[in-house]
Amino acid sequence: MKRIVLFLATNIAVLVVLSVIVNVFGLGRFLTEEGIDYNALMVFSAVIGFTGAFISLLISKWMAKTSTGARVIDGSEGTTEYWLVQTVQKLAQQAGIGMPEVAIFQGAPNAFATGAFKNSSLVAVSTGLLQSMSREEVEAVLGHEIAHVANGDMVTLTLIQGVVNTFVIFLSRIVGFFVDRVVFRTERGVGPGFFIASLVAQVVLGILASMIVAWFSRQREFRADRGSAELLGSPRPMIAALARLGGVPAGELPQAFEAHGIKQSKSRFLGLFASHPPIEARIARLQAR
Repeated sequence: MKRIVLFLATNIAVLVVLSVIVNVFGLGRFLTEEGIDYNALMVFSAVIGFTGAFISLLISKWMAKTSTGARVIDGSEGTTEYWLVQTVQKLAQQAGIGMPEVAIFQGAPNAFATGAFKNSSLVAVSTGLLQSMSREEVEAVLGHEIAHVANGDMVTLTLIQGVVNTFVIFLSRIVGFFVDRVVFRTERGVGPGFFIASLVAQVVLGILASMIVAWFSRQREFRADRGSAELLGSPRPMIAALARLGGVPAGELPQAFEAHGIKQSKSRFLGLFASHPPIEARIARLQAR
């Protein structure tokens, strides 16, 4: 319930901020006089901006299982599966959340957590991760994923994505309108200039927005690393797990779940769009604790 209230409050806050911006810069009267109902545009932008992100969150568990081929286990399948389920249960109890579904998927070392609610989430690890790490290191990775769930990171990132989507949709149409009026000199309605400029502005603003979302995503990774260290009582296992991951190529996840799994960028420029900080930075942050 708290997350639903937060979602609605954030949605309303976005509308208020956009309204203030429009009025402070004197755009309200101009847009109304020229035939654009900016209040309707704000509502439209928020609905479009948040709806897609929110629906993706609600179906995230189903998408994750379908796209990765993850197999949900209950611990009866074998010794490793039993240990995995028991470890997740122990960490979940320590974190104060409901028992997540536990799944295994085929592939190189990787892991992720997803789900719209703390008490109904999914934690999945790859076969490559289980084969290449010690149990202590796997437990650290599981602690990291449980920390994501306990911190509500999936919901937070969805809200942030919805906010930036709203601004991108709203501002791109404002830019399109002005270009259409000033450059193309369309006097009534909107002409081709509006659609061309809106599309270009949406692409440019979308790129900038993705940098903002990526920055927030990187911060939550540092926090989840810290959460794993707290759950295990020491940063050493997480440091060892990160060092191990730094020496092997991480398995690829479907694009919709890249931000939830293990991923790093070697390029400083591309790092601005990376959902995860460099392994070295994460280890240094833990060592500084």
